[in-house]
Amino acid sequence: MSAALSEHNLIAELLKQIAGLGFSIRVDGQHELSGEAEKIRAKWWLGGRKVAYQMSCRLNESDHIVHFREAVVERSWGIPPPTLSVEMTTVSGWKRSGERHDVSVGGGGGSLDYAKVRGTMETAIAAAGWKFHFEGARLP
Repeated sequence: MSAALSEHNLIAELLKQIAGLGFSIRVDGQHELSGEAEKIRAKWWLGGRKVAYQMSCRLNESDHIVHFREAVVERSWGIPPPTLSVEMTTVSGWKRSGERHDVSVGGGGGSLDYAKVRGTMETAIAAAGWKFHFEGARLP
């Protein structure tokens, strides 16, 4: 078994992975990073709706564990446009997998894969020799 990456190198790798998925990234202190991406947008003259995926990682170098949190946050204002949503999800414990696709009046909409980021992060963390710990029911 190869040696685990240092915390600094792991953060650099995670930042690269998150940026590749189209997230805005923020490094919070020395041991934490977070990201957010608006995946679904719909707007018209009476209001709008946005759906964002948020995630955060907290690294514990002494135990080589990365604590991961995620949330899907939907915001709306005024009267959101009529939207056709197709959603297929699977829930196992606190882990939610599946996809959501929205199409709205005026061409708005988008799609969201609930488990893509979690899977990408888990793979990168395991490849670095660290342990992945998912913290369900906690906001990032």
